[in-house]
Amino acid sequence: MAEAHPVGFQWVVEAKRRGARIVHIDPRFTRTSALAHEFMSVRAGTDIALLGGLINYVLTHERDFRDYVTAYTNAGAILREEFADTEDLDGLFSGFDPDTGSYDVASWAYENVPDVSPAVGKERWVEPTNRGPSVGGRRDDEAATVEQFGSGGATVGGKPKVDPTLQHPRCVYQVLKRHFARYTPAAVAEICGVDIEQFLDVARAITENSGRERTTAWVYSVGWTQHTVGAQNIRSASILQLLLGNIGRPGGGILALRGHASIQGSTDVPTLFNLLPGYLPMPDAHRHPDIDSYVRADEGRIGFWGNIRAYAVSLLKAYWGDHATAANDFRYDHLPRLTGDHGTYQTVRDQLAGRGKGYFLAGENPAVGSANGKLQRLGMANLEWLVVRDMRLIESATFWKDGPEIDTGELDTERIGTEVFFLPAASHAEKDGTFTNTQRLLQWHEKAVEPPEEARSDLWFYYHLGRIIREKLADSTDPRDLPVQELTWSYPTEGPHAEPSAQAVLAEMSGFGPDGPLSGYPQLRADGSTSSGCWIYCGVYADGHNQAANRQPYSEQSWVAPGWAWAWPDNRRILYNRASADPQGRPWSERKRYLWWDEEQRRWAGPDRPDFEAEKPPDFQPEPNATAQDGLAGDEPFIMQADGKGWLFAPAGLLDGPLPTHYEPVESPVPNSLYGQQENPIFRPYQHAGNRYHPIDSDVYPYVFTTYRLTEHHTAGGMSRMLPYLSELQPEFFCEVSPALARERGLRHLGWATIVSARSAIEARVMVTDRIRPLRVRGRVVHQVGLPYHWGTNGLSIGDAANDLLPIALEPNVDIQESKAATCDIRPGRRPRGRALPELVRTYRRRAGIERSDS
Repeated sequence: MAEAHPVGFQWVVEAKRRGARIVHIDPRFTRTSALAHEFMSVRAGTDIALLGGLINYVLTHERDFRDYVTAYTNAGAILREEFADTEDLDGLFSGFDPDTGSYDVASWAYENVPDVSPAVGKERWVEPTNRGPSVGGRRDDEAATVEQFGSGGATVGGKPKVDPTLQHPRCVYQVLKRHFARYTPAAVAEICGVDIEQFLDVARAITENSGRERTTAWVYSVGWTQHTVGAQNIRSASILQLLLGNIGRPGGGILALRGHASIQGSTDVPTLFNLLPGYLPMPDAHRHPDIDSYVRADEGRIGFWGNIRAYAVSLLKAYWGDHATAANDFRYDHLPRLTGDHGTYQTVRDQLAGRGKGYFLAGENPAVGSANGKLQRLGMANLEWLVVRDMRLIESATFWKDGPEIDTGELDTERIGTEVFFLPAASHAEKDGTFTNTQRLLQWHEKAVEPPEEARSDLWFYYHLGRIIREKLADSTDPRDLPVQELTWSYPTEGPHAEPSAQAVLAEMSGFGPDGPLSGYPQLRADGSTSSGCWIYCGVYADGHNQAANRQPYSEQSWVAPGWAWAWPDNRRILYNRASADPQGRPWSERKRYLWWDEEQRRWAGPDRPDFEAEKPPDFQPEPNATAQDGLAGDEPFIMQADGKGWLFAPAGLLDGPLPTHYEPVESPVPNSLYGQQENPIFRPYQHAGNRYHPIDSDVYPYVFTTYRLTEHHTAGGMSRMLPYLSELQPEFFCEVSPALARERGLRHLGWATIVSARSAIEARVMVTDRIRPLRVRGRVVHQVGLPYHWGTNGLSIGDAANDLLPIALEPNVDIQESKAATCDIRPGRRPRGRALPELVRTYRRRAGIERSDS
């Protein structure tokens, strides 16, 4: 956190000053470690084993916050008899189909609850890998669809039968105990390479600091998701925090540190192909022909997600205004639909196959920042045109003349037909707008200076691009042009360059009703009388005032600081804050007092906005057929879930299992010591000659490597390698190795090393340091190599791109790449130049048996 989020880390330092204990868990010792009370070195890619061990410790020693668990989680829910766990099937759950490499999730459901979730286990495309039968085979392309459930999670068919004593052998609590029983301290030490006594010390620390009187927070950076078990990593933390009563309470929670200042904003108002604003799922072309089919699975379910029609209709009204009416399905037919995988790595696959003609890159540098950079560059070389919007000429804009493949002869500038358009972009200081960050906080920033010369804001570019396209289509009679013609695409502009008003855009996202600006998402309606471009942002422009620009001094407000900016949804600072009080509405303790039921006022009181209706009493019981929020009892705090509970066990919604399970990374130095199943059985392999995977336990690629960030540089380096002050602080690409590994491989401090994978080979200066520790795993020493990923060929500080080494191996739920754990070899000296570089890579492949000698 200190390396990648130094501004936010000041509050960790402040917490430490006030007496908080800080534990840092990471493969390498960092600035965060230096300021923590304790540092635990862990093997990259073994997070579920570590968290599973902590969960097992809690359950074995009965350190769970039992009153919270029985009241607010699905611990007592009884599962179907046909459910079989990984303990029964050697690393697989029931429902696995080896022919399709996917799960039928029906057996994961609650007993006596209808199975209403789609068959989420089936995916699209993806061939088998070069790794053989350990990986699930082909996917069924006919029934395939990557299911996206949006903000409300998966639908379940009703509330389950519950054993409040938690003794039923098929209740979630007992299943949880059996599932994590093998995650003993000894097993954690063997898998993760941690010291048993240190692990037990951390386990005691988090349990002693959790419960009725105290809370513990988990903070993770985005790297925790960049694994083929990424979603399950976060699920593991969720299970642990629910067991300890650390969700919905002050000082608890799971804080997701975002990649930069507004990554939260770019998922809220999404850059993701499979979501609409506010985490509404993108319609599927085959399953959702009309709005009724689109909302059918969720409309009328219990919880606030049961209002999905109101959220969707309000979005359509924001898009198409008066053209969207009940008579024409609110122009639902104008929405784009999913016809397959449209993610970033499928885009590259299409480019390589000659199916992609054009590409927009806005603030993104895949030539350096994406897994397997070589495939990224080869794909862009197949385009007809490429638009790059950035502040500097990044590597993705110049790959055609100075990329690594030009030097090796794999690409020839004269033969690349890609026409590159570089359009200079304004920085955040040169435009108005919001940052939305870790705590879902929309903070308004005002333009400090005008952008230089031809640099323009993103808002300017997309607004005027849309305006020009609309003008060109104004007289068209082609029905395919109607969605563009009918768009609400008129914003106030100002200044010599006609800069659109960012406040007007924010107001549109917030929403309007018949009487003007809306004050919150409960006001949204399904009849077309309201509009909102992002339902979770509804209310950020309440009363016609930009609430994101609020700057109330701390001395004039409560410690929750609701007058500083605006947090979605509804300016709520802690999600699920009903869980901060017991089922009767009383604070769990005076020390952790946050929200409570005021019997005299007959409403919820406290410094934050309550999660659901302020006047719903704790003893409220819904009518038998009540839906949406009316179907939630007064003691069910997880308001987006159909059963109102926090899920220790996920009966639906995940492709790769209802419980987190330790699988090794796709590239691992050791076999899985817990199960016969080596890796996530339904991870998404990416079959391409340039994307070979390493064998398990390979003496050709014997070392683990992980990529990471440095304080002095930012992501792919486009905002930092061009600056003299930052380049002076970190002037050269380097690798971190332990003294033991340096001796083993003949590496010299400040000398050169070549790091080799089956994708590429790169060179780096050597930093010999105790910050990277050798680990003892399964009775042998495992070395790790640390690689910051900020460097490329352009700028003042230049170097090879660490991500060139990575394979493309995707997590099945969200399609994120595994970029924090892979294997490599490391050798002294600089890498070869010219055609000798790909020949070195091929030589390694042949030695590893993953490429024929004649290929």
